[in-house]
Amino acid sequence: MKFAVVQFPGSNSDQDCVHTVKVCGHEATLCWHKDTELGDVDAVLIPGGFSYGDYLRTGAIARFSPIMQAVSQFAADGGFVLGICNGFQILCEAGLLPGALIRNKSLQFRSEPVYLKTTTRNSAFTGSIPEDKRLCVPVAHGEGCYFADSETLAKLKANDQVLWQYATANGELTEDSNPNGSVENIAGICNETRNVAGLMPHPERASEKLMGGLADGKLIFDSLINAIEKRGQVAVA
Repeated sequence: MKFAVVQFPGSNSDQDCVHTVKVCGHEATLCWHKDTELGDVDAVLIPGGFSYGDYLRTGAIARFSPIMQAVSQFAADGGFVLGICNGFQILCEAGLLPGALIRNKSLQFRSEPVYLKTTTRNSAFTGSIPEDKRLCVPVAHGEGCYFADSETLAKLKANDQVLWQYATANGELTEDSNPNGSVENIAGICNETRNVAGLMPHPERASEKLMGGLADGKLIFDSLINAIEKRGQVAVA
């Protein structure tokens, strides 16, 4: 199985994503922002960082990179795409996910572990997460406050597109457990066809116990890998 990790000027979690894919037993290749093709890959990861220095607005310049045309086509063809932190911002700017990421409510950069409540297991990105399991993963962002208008929020909830919410260790959705002020504690969502997802926390930074932390983030990668394998089995059948 092969993953493409898109690399922009200012990306800083690209190598983390490559390493995590290898920890999961698969192959990852870096795609530069000026590339026009992804190659023969099974999924695309858009990593965190500060693409183009976060000038203008987070993800606003990256959405126009040549590689994003290939990512958009890959997604339109049903390919799996996961955006993490700045990658989530880029996917929203590119119109591949609804809503927007704005400045943290505190106006401060937040770098700390958070708990995530998995709102639905009906997605390629959450299917292997045990029920009632709270994921402990880190956040590191200054503009991670998810915002959408009431109509968009209603559609997200009606279509079961909210994948993760910031919560306490017991799964309670509180103001204190929300590090950035995201509307309804939303930490990550997927598109209507459920093949594109984004989240602000960094699962790739919590995917290997050897590093001295939890490996909860690996469950998101395991979910994606299992979904790809199942798709392959269906295709063969």
